[in-house]
Amino acid sequence: MSIRLKLGVTLATLAFAGVALAQTPAVKPSRIRGEIVSLNGDVLQVHRRSGDTVAINVAPTVGISAVKAMQLSDIKPGSFIGTAATTGTDGKLTATEVVVFPESARGTGEGHYAWDLGPNSSMTNANVDTVVEGTSGRDLKLSYKGGDNVVTVPANVPIVTFTPAARTDLTPGKKVFVVATPAAQGAFVAQRVVVEKDGVAPPM
Repeated sequence: MSIRLKLGVTLATLAFAGVALAQTPAVKPSRIRGEIVSLNGDVLQVHRRSGDTVAINVAPTVGISAVKAMQLSDIKPGSFIGTAATTGTDGKLTATEVVVFPESARGTGEGHYAWDLGPNSSMTNANVDTVVEGTSGRDLKLSYKGGDNVVTVPANVPIVTFTPAARTDLTPGKKVFVVATPAAQGAFVAQRVVVEKDGVAPPM
């Protein structure tokens, strides 16, 4: 398998894992955001933003990715993105982060659904139809199967795309975003791991 194809498969798996787990009530996944304390064997200790430390089993087969920064100008009509956003009192969506998917991951996780990044948070994975300069940033008209949205992306919002990472990147002090399922005695089993690399932390 070529490196490009392997990365495409990895990214598609990441997107599918995050969305499938988000939308399957029986699985009841957790999205764990925090800072790495240690990695001993397959056990990753993460100090969560909520203040507690959890143990996550990261099997050798679990995909590990990182993110790298992009610019707002990199988002163009035809881009496929995932954006977490908050809904204002006026019903309008304002992005809190944007992930630009590579072409190989186009269509994965497509749709609009609840997210847990903050109050009134949602996630939209969709195609960018138009990009319009607005007073508060760029307005992206998004379309996905079954609907469409307009999301305003302020200039200070983190914009990233996926990049390869390895277990050697799972070092103490790094920020991580882990999609995991609960296991026995308060532990978790990782499905996907996105780790900070080159100073860029996963914003999702």
